[in-house]
Amino acid sequence: MKKIFLLFAAACALVACNPTEEDISNGSHISLDELKAMSTVAVDKADNGQNGNVITCSTTAPVNAKWTIDGKDFISNYARKKMKVGDYVVTLTAVCPDGTELTYDTNVSCEVITEELQKFMIYDGEPFSITASGDAGQTRFSDTEGKHWPTISDEVYDGLKTLVFEIKDAQDGPGIWGMPDGAPLLRVMNGWWSTTYADGVEVKPGLLEITITEAMARECAKKYASADPPGGKDLTLLVTRGTITFGDVYYEE
Repeated sequence: MKKIFLLFAAACALVACNPTEEDISNGSHISLDELKAMSTVAVDKADNGQNGNVITCSTTAPVNAKWTIDGKDFISNYARKKMKVGDYVVTLTAVCPDGTELTYDTNVSCEVITEELQKFMIYDGEPFSITASGDAGQTRFSDTEGKHWPTISDEVYDGLKTLVFEIKDAQDGPGIWGMPDGAPLLRVMNGWWSTTYADGVEVKPGLLEITITEAMARECAKKYASADPPGGKDLTLLVTRGTITFGDVYYEE
């Protein structure tokens, strides 16, 4: 499985329990040590004693809490999230009644899979082949300006860490703009051609993972279309050499 420019730690399902915010109107603030004493970050255990892949966070402190797990924010006093194997930093940001903000990090290692991640499909239609050309609309995630893939919703972009592409086939061929013939390549960019996130990405049959950074999501999500600077530019993959046959596109939580 191919990793693109950043090591991915997959974002997975998180369930928040009510209340999402505490009634903290009748207090002042607590110390950081008190916050730590009233908060826990734990990982489940496999039968062999190794750490599993389910991170559970909770706090009983009289604060409005925000848990950040692998870069994704969840406003809740309780959180449960499935991860891929890897090392993570869990951050608790707590706002006290008087507005004082407290923050601390906890390092967590997930060693084995104890609960499988769930696939969420972006595209599960018929496979299609794209031969290198300057037509980025063929592989733009847009209901209106793309040919195959749908618009990715704002809700999915929020906290999205990786998209997984099923590559059915990848054939050598000519490149665009004078590029010599060779193995298939693609460019990761937005639909306005204003930012290239990765170029010269080698593609082989199998699963291709494209890491989605916060900056990429900010540029591509529709809800930022009227922001300054504007977003809503749609994630796009441009085939720059050879022929690539795409299958399913999904993310996991």
